[in-house]
Amino acid sequence: MATASARASNTRTVDNTFNWIRSNIGLWLTYVFLTVMAILTLAPLVWVVATSLRTPAESFSLPPQWIPVDMDFTNYQMVFDEIPFWSQITNSFIITFAVVAGQLVTAALAGYAFARLRFPGRNVLFWLVLATMMIPFPVLMAPLYVIFKELGWIGSFRPLWVPAWFGHAFSIFLLRQYFMTIPKELDEAARIDGCGHIGIFTRIILPLSRPAIAVVALFYFIFVWNDFLGPLIFLQHRDQFTLALGLQAYQSQAGATSWNLLMAASVMVILPVLVLFFLTQRTFVEGIATQGLKE
Repeated sequence: MATASARASNTRTVDNTFNWIRSNIGLWLTYVFLTVMAILTLAPLVWVVATSLRTPAESFSLPPQWIPVDMDFTNYQMVFDEIPFWSQITNSFIITFAVVAGQLVTAALAGYAFARLRFPGRNVLFWLVLATMMIPFPVLMAPLYVIFKELGWIGSFRPLWVPAWFGHAFSIFLLRQYFMTIPKELDEAARIDGCGHIGIFTRIILPLSRPAIAVVALFYFIFVWNDFLGPLIFLQHRDQFTLALGLQAYQSQAGATSWNLLMAASVMVILPVLVLFFLTQRTFVEGIATQGLKE
């Protein structure tokens, strides 16, 4: 009897195990798929970091090795001797800060107007603003170059940051959608206390919109930090080069490219974006999760 009871218990255990596997197979397949995709996504980054620690001879070794035999951390120090890294990173920070500040100020004001103000043609104007997102930058390159040349701005940073102070449809859309999730009862309570639109905007809307503002700031920081085409068109002097343009200039110079130094410089270019993302990850994810919601 004890043997039969044990066999029945084992049979029930096996059946429960198979039932659990069948009910969770979709979840496990999802985990496997996401793991494979994560490995494929991280593989280029791992290769860049590994190459940045190789010696010049190891950079061209066959077959290639993922883990360097002799890690050479002096590559990061040599970057500053081979590339004017400090001036390029300073230029990138100046342009990025000016663009992000301009986008936040103008997009927040425009988003508040579209979300809270009532005026004739508001929806039509908003759709026209969104329609500008369908115009690719290559279509605008020639007209913008002519305009900035007539203004005498070619060869300066102004073509790269001044347009940001006129807003962009993407950031206006994101902030407008987030502002619409904030209850209008807060506006009415603020008006009872004597606040106008400026007071409501600065004391109610902006403090409650930090996740959306962080999303816009991070998006445009990454875009401007990695922008190559804009500086290539409008900058003319090497002392004005940004990091993206400077690395391309170093790679295109006469002679063989030191790939270990180029990858070390690339790691240092990527590092500020990664640090900024991890510091703002919680706020960023919260802002993304609430986009598109409407009251």
